[in-house]
Amino acid sequence: MEQIDNGPAVLYIDRHLVHEVTSPVAFAGLEHRGLQVFRPQQTIATPDHNVPTVDQHLPIRDLLSKSQVDKLTENCNRHGITLYGLNHPYQGIVHVIGPELGLTQPGMTIVCGDSHTATHGAFGSVAFGIGTSEIEMVLASQCIMQPKPKTMRITLDGQLKKGVTAKDIILFIISEISASGGTGYFIEYAGSAFQNLSMEGRMTVCNMSIECGSRGGLIAPDEVTFTYLKGREFAPKGTEWEKAMEYWKSLRTDDDAVFDLELKYNAADIEPMITYGTNPGMGMKISATIPDGSSLTEKEKPSFFKALQYMDIEPGTPMLGRRVDYVFVGSCTNGRIEDLRAFAGFVKGKKKDSGVVAWIVPGSRQVEKQAHAEGLVKVLEEAGFAFRQPGCSACLAMNDDKIPEGKYAVSTSNRNFEGRQGPGARTFLASPLTAAAAALTGKITDPREFL
Repeated sequence: MEQIDNGPAVLYIDRHLVHEVTSPVAFAGLEHRGLQVFRPQQTIATPDHNVPTVDQHLPIRDLLSKSQVDKLTENCNRHGITLYGLNHPYQGIVHVIGPELGLTQPGMTIVCGDSHTATHGAFGSVAFGIGTSEIEMVLASQCIMQPKPKTMRITLDGQLKKGVTAKDIILFIISEISASGGTGYFIEYAGSAFQNLSMEGRMTVCNMSIECGSRGGLIAPDEVTFTYLKGREFAPKGTEWEKAMEYWKSLRTDDDAVFDLELKYNAADIEPMITYGTNPGMGMKISATIPDGSSLTEKEKPSFFKALQYMDIEPGTPMLGRRVDYVFVGSCTNGRIEDLRAFAGFVKGKKKDSGVVAWIVPGSRQVEKQAHAEGLVKVLEEAGFAFRQPGCSACLAMNDDKIPEGKYAVSTSNRNFEGRQGPGARTFLASPLTAAAAALTGKITDPREFL
C-alpha cells in the first residue's frame, strides 16, 4: 500500500473477481484506451447474476442476459482471463466459488464489481465492492485508490439460542445500528459467538456488512478458517501451506488495538429475525409486533410509513401468521451447502404448503453436486420442493426468477428494497430455518415451533 499525501491510499489487489453485469463497460474502456489486462492471472470470472436456473444446457432465452454472458466470454478469451462459464464444474455465484475453491485466502486484498464482495472478509481478507470505472482501473493496473475508512469492532459474546443462525445475528446487528450505521467504517466482528460460527456462517455475516452502510467486514482467521481452506483446489499445498499458515496466524488483531467505534452485544439477546420493511435495517424479532414509529424523528417517519405502505403492513400488528406466496433459498448470503443442509434437515419428512412457490437454488455447481451426493436433493423432492441450478436467481430481478407484483416472499438473500426481487414484489429477509418454516405452513412461522 502507498499513501498519497492528503489523498487516498493506493492498494495492490491480490484477487479480482469478475461477473457479467459490471464488467463489459470496464473492458470496453480498456479497449478504447488501447490497454491490456495487466495481470490476467489474478482475475477470475464467472457468470451468475443473469443466468437462468433451469435448462442451463440450452441457449439463454433472454436476449439482454445472453448478450452480457456472451460478452463476458468474449472479453475473457481476448484478455486471457480464467472463466468458469455455464456448465463448467466451478461455475457459480462469484462470492460462493471464491471461498470454496480456495481462491479466497487470509490477508488478501479482494475486489469485485459487486457490493457483497464483503463476503470474503470472513477469511480475514480486506474485501470490498467496486464500481465499473474502478474495475477498469484494477484490470489496467492491478491497483486501486481508496480513502482509508474508520474502524469499528462489533463484539458478540455468549451462546446463541435454539433456532438462531448467522443470518439472524447480522439482521439483529443491522436492526440495532440501522441501514446507515456503518457508513464510513470497516467492521471487524469479534467475540465467542463469531468464533463459534462455521465458515459458512461467518460468510453470511460478512456478506451483509454492506447492508448497514459499511465498506466491508472481516473476522480474524483461526483454526476454523485453516481447516476450511486446507486441501481446496487453489489453496497452498505442501511447504507453501506451512509458509502461508505462518503468515495467516500473524493476522489476528493486536490485543491493544484501538477502534474508532466499539459495539458489544450478548448472543443470548438474539432471536430468529425477519424484516418487515424495505431496507435491511427494518428488522425485528419474529415474535414481536411491527413498530409504530413513535421512536423515530419527524425526518425519519415519512420513509418509515412509506415502506409500510409498500409492504401493505400496519404498525402494531404481528408478523407471525402473515401469508407467504414465495420462498427463496439461495444467493451469496445463504446459498452454500450448510444452508441447504439446514433447510433440508428442517423439511425432511414433511410437505411443502401447496400455496407456496419455492425456489431452492444452490450457490455453485460444487454445492449442487454435493447436495445430490449427500441426498439433500432427494429429501427436498420428497417434501415437494424443486431443486434448481446455480445462479443469483431471485436475489435480484436480473433473470427469470422474479417474484410477481404484490406477492410476498420469504427470502434468504440480502436486500428487501422496493422491487428488488421484481417490480412490486414484497420481500421478508430471514434465515433458511425461517424460510423453511414458512414454506411448510404457507405463513410466517417461528422456526422454533418445529425445533
